[in-house]
Amino acid sequence: MNQEIAEHKLQFKLQLSATRRGARLARLLATEELRSWGLPFEGPAHVIAELATNAATHGRVPGRDFRLVMASDADTLRIEVTDVRGDRLPVQQAIGLRESGHGLIVVDALADRWGTTRGPFPCKTVWAEFDLPMWGR
Repeated sequence: MNQEIAEHKLQFKLQLSATRRGARLARLLATEELRSWGLPFEGPAHVIAELATNAATHGRVPGRDFRLVMASDADTLRIEVTDVRGDRLPVQQAIGLRESGHGLIVVDALADRWGTTRGPFPCKTVWAEFDLPMWGR
């Protein structure tokens, strides 16, 4: 587990199949958890949908799952999606150049920060953070 996550008070973890159904469940279950925490969920739900879909599409290895972790403290909501394709790092595409890769434009627009962490081998984690004080918390 990432050090940034370990320091947060509220935590939610899911391991799901790397399928479209798994990606959909990640968004639905995470949205309900965010509601129970009393946090705004619309922006984070879109980010979770994009990251989980990417894990199920581009990070998929047959028989291997992806993991979603959310954590929150008074200042930050952190979302992490880990898959087993550390050799495939996400690349944000310019609009119109390709049919895929545009989901990261959504992540970039909604999250305050996002990035990728390699490891442990063969995994990678794509993470996004939302500053909570901006939401009037």
